[in-house]
Amino acid sequence: MPAVIDHVRRSWQSAFPGNPFDYFFLDDYYAAQYANEQRFGSLAGQLFALLAVLVGCLGLFGLSGYTIAQRTKEIGIRKILGATVPGLVGLLSKDLLKVVALAILVAAPLTWWAMENWLQDFAYRTSIHWYIFALAGLIAVMVAFLTVSFQSMKAALSNPVQALRSE
Repeated sequence: MPAVIDHVRRSWQSAFPGNPFDYFFLDDYYAAQYANEQRFGSLAGQLFALLAVLVGCLGLFGLSGYTIAQRTKEIGIRKILGATVPGLVGLLSKDLLKVVALAILVAAPLTWWAMENWLQDFAYRTSIHWYIFALAGLIAVMVAFLTVSFQSMKAALSNPVQALRSE
């Protein structure tokens, strides 16, 4: 590459002796154009995603705590009648995971539409495959299950006598 640039410089100086030789590479030019987008994407992709997951988990944690507090007596009766800890965790997690699945079904098409519209403005594009949404949904369900299962395990391992004592 240096030899080619040197040859072009000599040719330029012989053709235009009074003008300075100023050159640039097109890939560097495109990289400079997209530098702000890449910085913003990196910031948004890491910071805001982490913040959104944290807020979502806190909301789900509060909702699961509220739901379990409402069903304390039911959990106590089920334990007395022989319910297992995995059975109780599944029972308590099932309702909240339905809400998460519904949220994924609503968010996936909207996200696909927004990304398709945003990517139309770029010179270099990539296609958005379905498995990206499937993987994101699976991760969301796993994070939601971990968040809810903490509260569910706490309720399932509690003493049923404490739950039924107020009756």
